[in-house]
Parts: sequence; C-alpha cells; structure tokens
Amino acid sequence: MDTRSALIEAAAELLAQSPGGDVSTRAISEAAGVQQPVLYRLFGDKNGLLTATVDYVWDQYLGSKRAAEKSPDPLQDLRAGWDSHTAFALAHPNAYKLMFSSALGEQPEAATEAMRILRGVLDRLAQQGRLRVAPDVAARMVMSANTGVALALITRPALYPDLSLSVMVRDAIHRDILLDLAADTATQDARQAAATTLLASADEFTPQPFTPAESALLKQWLAHLAGPGRSS
Repeated sequence: MDTRSALIEAAAELLAQSPGGDVSTRAISEAAGVQQPVLYRLFGDKNGLLTATVDYVWDQYLGSKRAAEKSPDPLQDLRAGWDSHTAFALAHPNAYKLMFSSALGEQPEAATEAMRILRGVLDRLAQQGRLRVAPDVAARMVMSANTGVALALITRPALYPDLSLSVMVRDAIHRDILLDLAADTATQDARQAAATTLLASADEFTPQPFTPAESALLKQWLAHLAGPGRSS
C-alpha cells in the first residue's frame, strides 16, 4: 500500500471511531506510520485529506450502486436508492456529515456521482412518462430531502428517534414528483366511458343541429377519445 492510501485508510478508521467526528493530523500520521510533513505534502492540508477520505468511504457505498443490476421498474430502484442512502448515513455518520459540510471547502467528487446515479433513475422514470417535474428538479428534491432526513437521524437522534421517518419522508417526496398512474388511469377510463356513451347516442342528436360533415367529424373525435376498437 502506498503512503497516500495508508493515510486515507488511517483517517477513515479514526473518523469512524471518533465519538464526535474530529480527528487530528498527528493521530492520522501516527496510525499510518508517517511524519506529518508527508501528510501535508500529499494533501495540502487537513481538509484535503478529509475530502479524499470522504471520497474513499463513499466510494465503497457508490460502488455497490454502480454494480447494482437495474430492476424492471425504476420506481423500485428509486425507493431502494433512498433506503440505502439512509442506511449508509446511519452506518457512517461522521463521514456522512463531512460529505455535506461546508468546512471542507471543495466538494467531494462522491457528491457529484451520487447525484448522477440518482438522475439516471429519474431519467428512466421520465422516459416512462411517470414524472410530474423535470428530472433535474426531481433529483434536487429527492437528494435534498434524503440528505435532510439522514442528517436529522444521525445528528439529533433524541429528537428523531423513529427511523421509519425516512420511509415516510421518502414516500411523501415520491408522491410530489411522481404521477399517480392509478388515478390517471381511472381518469382516462372515465373519459373513455363518457366518450363511448356519447358516441353510442350520437345518432339521436345528429345530423341536427350539425351538418353531415360536422356530425361525421364529431363521431370521429368521440371514437378517438373512446379508444382503440370503439366506433359508431
């Protein structure tokens, strides 16, 4: 293992063991068996090392997402992605908090990749006509909500003791960004039924007050609304 990797792994282990999430460069250097000047030469400063450490810890989580096989239903993948995100936060609270901390300055690359993976799932839903908002808007809504509830659970456990909160927030956000296909289907069925009823009785009020051409056009429109296989 090279020196850079040794320092990152040492930082990751100490970060995971720290009650408050604070680790010193001296402790990291000692755990990696190197002098502190080497750490600063490789990473510039402590924040540089912590940014690389966050990417390292998150890469293990994102690796499972990269390798995951897509399910036939992208909504299932969207739900699973939310749940695994929350589970990762609970398992690695210090690395998770650092990921979204402004103290690091530079945004870890893992944040960009996590958003890219989420956007991929939402693009699949959009292609199926199941999003009520644009995919980029949906991605920001989902990520901000997932991040918020995860941070609440790990930073204020006394205030948010019920882990099922994550599922409740997940479902609420998904209702906001997704079309209710069952309701839409019911609405479409009602429209088709109404058109079919009018089509069946069209001869009772045509050709008066319509001209023959208007009557034919009306029947054509109603047949179209009634759906395939419906005609006068």
